[in-house]
Amino acid sequence: MNNFWNVAGAVLACFVFGAYLVVLFAVFADLFRDHRASGWAKALWIVFLLVVPVASTLIYVIIKGDAMARRSHAAYEHLEHDFDRIRHEEQDFAARSARGSRAHQIDQAKQLLAAGLITEAEFEQRKQHALR
Repeated sequence: MNNFWNVAGAVLACFVFGAYLVVLFAVFADLFRDHRASGWAKALWIVFLLVVPVASTLIYVIIKGDAMARRSHAAYEHLEHDFDRIRHEEQDFAARSARGSRAHQIDQAKQLLAAGLITEAEFEQRKQHALR
């Protein structure tokens, strides 16, 4: 029975240590994300986090928790905006590629005009669309 509690205690200790590391990395990320703090203030926080790790992490989260959440949310929104912009650029590129090159589109419209399948006005409309 003693082995069970030793294993359970080790698992719990690993879980607590892992959770602490996640919070510590979040604090370090927020510390470097905070543009209002001076370099000296950041250096002091780093020293404090290294000398008295658990207490300083709790103090940082208590003091700067709200600002930490705002900075994290702003960083997330910035990444989301960049992702949306890249996705739209990829969609535009795919649409342009699917249509073919401008010269190819105009050539196809000329062939349709020469075959009598479209009118001169329709040809001009397709030509203007290809040149966009």
